[in-house]
Formats: sequence, C-alpha cells, structure tokens
Amino acid sequence: MYKVPVGVLGASGYAGRELCGLIAQHPGLQLAFASANEQRGQRVRIGSSEVTYVAADDAPLSKAEVVFTALPHGAAATWVGNARATGARVVDLSSDFRPGAATGASAFTTPYGLTELMRATIPGAEIVANPGCYPTAVLIAIAPLITEGWIVPGATINVSAASGVTGAGYSPRPDLLFAEVAEDFRAYSVGNEHRHLAEMRAVIAKLGGDNDILFTPHLLPVARGILATITVPVKEYVENPAALWRDSYDGEPFIEIADQPPSLKDVVRRNVVRLSVAKAANMRQPTLIIIAAIDNLVKGAAGQALQNANVLLGLEEQTGLPA
Repeated sequence: MYKVPVGVLGASGYAGRELCGLIAQHPGLQLAFASANEQRGQRVRIGSSEVTYVAADDAPLSKAEVVFTALPHGAAATWVGNARATGARVVDLSSDFRPGAATGASAFTTPYGLTELMRATIPGAEIVANPGCYPTAVLIAIAPLITEGWIVPGATINVSAASGVTGAGYSPRPDLLFAEVAEDFRAYSVGNEHRHLAEMRAVIAKLGGDNDILFTPHLLPVARGILATITVPVKEYVENPAALWRDSYDGEPFIEIADQPPSLKDVVRRNVVRLSVAKAANMRQPTLIIIAAIDNLVKGAAGQALQNANVLLGLEEQTGLPA
C-alpha cells in the first residue's frame, strides 16, 4: 500500500513529538523527515521505529507531499514558504497564518483548520492554519450558540480555562520547573491580552457573532489537558439546551456531548472535544455554563493537524487518530 510521505519541521517540541508518534501509527502516512536543530543527529524512538533528527536546513522538503510546521510563532512563515516552493502542501501549527495574526483580526486568507466548523475550505488547500489549543476548546463550545443566534447581542462571553504545562512549549523556563508548578494553581496573561484572543474574536465574527470575549487562562500542575468553563448570556432558556449541540455536531466523531461535566481523564491522549451544558440558576439574565475538555497536544495541536491532513489528502478523516 502506498503511503504518503510527510515531514515534520520542529519535531522535538511537545506538539512535534506527538505528531511524529501519530504519523508512525498512521496506516496511510510515512515520515520522510523530522527536523530539530538543537538535537540534529540524535536518534529517538517514535512508536516502533527510530528517527534521526536533521537540521531544518538539511530537511529534504522535496520528498514530502505534506509538511507539518511545528515551529515557534513568528519563525514558521519562512519555512512554510520554503515547503510550498517544493510543491508540498502545509499544515502549520504556529499562529503565523491564523486569523488575527499579521494580516489583521478579520482576515481568513488561509483556510482555518477548525475541522468540524470549516471542513469545506480544507480539501485542495495549499496551506492550512491549525488552530490554537484554547481556541479549539472554546470555539467548538460556543459555535452552535453563535450560528443559531442564541447569544444576547453585544454580551460578553466569559472563559476561565486551565491548561497543563505542555501548553507553554518545550523551551526551559524557571517558572515551569516541577517545584514551581506542583501543588499550585495560578492564572496568567491576566488582563485579557492573551495571544489566542485575536484568533477567537476573528472566528466569532466570522460565524456572525457580535460579542466580546473575556478570557483568563490558568496553569494546571499536570502535563497535558485543557478544561474550559464558559459562561454565555442567552436570550432565553430552552428546556433542553444540550440538544442544540447534539444536533449541530450530529455525526461528528471527535465531538462528544456529555450529560455530566467532563474531566481531563475523559480526553487525555484522545482527539476529542468533550462538552457539557447546564443552565445557570439564580441569575436574572438567562445564562448557560459550558464545560469543554480537550487534550492540548492531541485535539489542541497534533491530532487536529493530522485530522486536517487526512481531509487535505482525501483520506478517511478518522484514520490514525485516537478517539
């Protein structure tokens, strides 16, 4: 059976390593190269095989039909251009091509790979912008409310979300040492200025929403996973609000609507968004509470990138992905 050759630029980071592991188990893909400048020449075990990291400058881009760029924000755009020059299609895991990046908050000049919402734009694309981890959880959670017009116009969507430490990247930082993180829980980027906000605002507007979003992220003392609590003022209550999500995502293999609030244990190492919806009692303004859980390295990064690649290549979308 022919396997599509793919390459990973930035394979030594958390998302890059996760991606290489998923590719190793994918029946239709074959890893042509994996780059890691600081670890070039090192052999690492990925799945059942060994891979030798190469420097990005030595990566044989022309041997890959699809290149995944898991490089730092700001550094990816150049390498996306290099890969495209060889004819390869690209799934970019950085923020460089996402809406709200350098091209402005309302621009969608590159297909945005939030697959369940924008699947139709992906086949045949030259570049796909893989969403951020927080936006994946939040946007999947609120999209049905926006598209159906349930949210009070101009109302603020409040998001309090917590992520495991792998969400901060692979570069060593004193504040992420075990002794600094263990037995602690803290907010960061307080002030509603997190870099994912522009992406979320752009997609909300794209879906037809006219709402502010107040986003406060937190650092969890765990390796992986995101749990987001989202409160949304709505025009009125309905008897069974969860039915909106069940109808909107009917048939979507990677979205789960739960009766009880999800936990990280429900989603770790799985390519799923798991959601629950509840009415807020004791409120003058009807308000819904949505809890969304994802694995930040799978559905929030590498798994979604592979899901997008499957769509890009015309493969079965679930192939090689842990559900």
